[in-house]
Amino acid sequence: MKARPVAGFHAVNARLKHAPESIVTLYVAAQRRDARMRELLARAEQAGVKVLAVDERRLEGLAGGAAHQGVVALCTEGGQAPKLEDVLASVTPDTLLLLLDGVTDPRNLGACLRTADAAGVNAVIVPRDRSAPLTAAADKAAAGAAATLPLVAVTNLARAMDEIKEAGVWIVGAAADAQATIYDIDQRRPLAWALGAEGTGLRRLTRERCDWLARIPLAGHVESLNVSVAAGVCLFETVRQRRAS
Repeated sequence: MKARPVAGFHAVNARLKHAPESIVTLYVAAQRRDARMRELLARAEQAGVKVLAVDERRLEGLAGGAAHQGVVALCTEGGQAPKLEDVLASVTPDTLLLLLDGVTDPRNLGACLRTADAAGVNAVIVPRDRSAPLTAAADKAAAGAAATLPLVAVTNLARAMDEIKEAGVWIVGAAADAQATIYDIDQRRPLAWALGAEGTGLRRLTRERCDWLARIPLAGHVESLNVSVAAGVCLFETVRQRRAS
């Protein structure tokens, strides 16, 4: 099974906490021995993870350009990839999903995963051919969320949206030209937010399958928000409404 790099303290600590058996080898900066590093090494020793001290050049090569902070773990992905049918088999009134349409930047994907995890999202769903891969850069931006939050890749996002709606989940699409704002939609129900990439937005077929379209009202001069920021605004409006009720 091919191993992939996971870089940075947050991401590696999340692996050590939730899936230490997936770590093949943990590489650390030979010259770094501060308190943060000592804590990580102690956690790795307790989990029985193999650790190698290497130089900066080796770490840079392993991380593939991601900011590694002196820590890179080579990890395998055990078990089967999460499937949409598994997510939809346990829909409740509190179900919250995030659909990303065409987010191809790994750092944006990672930031969306981090935001989704913070909002209590059950799963993030992406199209297999129009999404950034879960690289070391995405893992780093996710700050550990990639180890715990299901990321479901589907062959056809529009068809997946049909299945999501059949399971009783309503879909709100974020669209800058929508008449309704995110505050006008009653989100106290099983819900999925659909967001497109900054600048392009949702594709036509994705947009047509949304039950509602809603915009984030912007008061300043900017015309759009980064997708991870927009995801945070939308998802936490859902959280706010549900807690208020």
